[in-house]
Amino acid sequence: MHFDHDALRIREGEKVNLRKHPTLVDPVYRSREEYKEMLADDVEQLSKLQQLHYADNRYAVLLIFQAMDAAGKDGVIRHVMSGVNPQGCQVYSFKHPSAEELDHDFLWRSNRCLPERGRIGIFNRSYYEEVLIVRVHPEILVVQGIPDELINEGKVWEHRYQSIVDMENHLYRNGTRIVKFFLHLSKEEQRKRFLGRIDSPAKNWKFSVNDIEERKYWKKYMQAYEACFSATSSKNAPWYVVPADDKQNARLIVSQIIVQTLKGLGLSYPEASPQRLKELSEIRKRLLEDED
Repeated sequence: MHFDHDALRIREGEKVNLRKHPTLVDPVYRSREEYKEMLADDVEQLSKLQQLHYADNRYAVLLIFQAMDAAGKDGVIRHVMSGVNPQGCQVYSFKHPSAEELDHDFLWRSNRCLPERGRIGIFNRSYYEEVLIVRVHPEILVVQGIPDELINEGKVWEHRYQSIVDMENHLYRNGTRIVKFFLHLSKEEQRKRFLGRIDSPAKNWKFSVNDIEERKYWKKYMQAYEACFSATSSKNAPWYVVPADDKQNARLIVSQIIVQTLKGLGLSYPEASPQRLKELSEIRKRLLEDED
């Protein structure tokens, strides 16, 4: 059973209203057992496609995950990418920027982590934090050393959106395929998951007072996400708003979109030249003669 992924995709130029995007939909699985079978099948497909992608070596794939706290980004990445060879996959989690990173433009630290051709790069949070958390807390701009005249001009976000779109189009023109996921969690489901973290000794470490403080800004975050998606979802680098109140369903939807993306690249193993085939034939002959 597959979900209509196209319904989750934000069209270029679309004005986004997240209230019209559900956080919970009918699951693509009918039982816990079927969920496990479907995920295992997707993981196996991803493993094979990743090997083919690595051998093909024409494209790079960048997967970006953004969400409110407790939406399940870590779980999606861990479960969906569990079968992918670490040699061909790179995961980066972007926390608070360092002093060195703050001394550069806002795209610098993520650009250093972009995947090479033949590899899959995963950003757990990304340069989009610069138009999300920074927009909700604009005082951060002062810490970033942004000149006052640029802040006072009132076009910081418009300029950052444009820089992001320009950069993503540049990457696309050079063979990087970008897919961006927003795990859309309801405020009530976040509350339940926070309580679960508090009540479970094994999950206490995941919770901080900061998480509760940020809940106060929920409405502002939703507005920031809406503005961001409206300005930066494109044909070359689309945003998918994935219902995330059901963790298992979100994992299956994400895995299906990634499989679909890789299949769409027209990947193939490199064909051996006549000279290479002759060389392999000679090596094979020598190995057969080398039998004890």
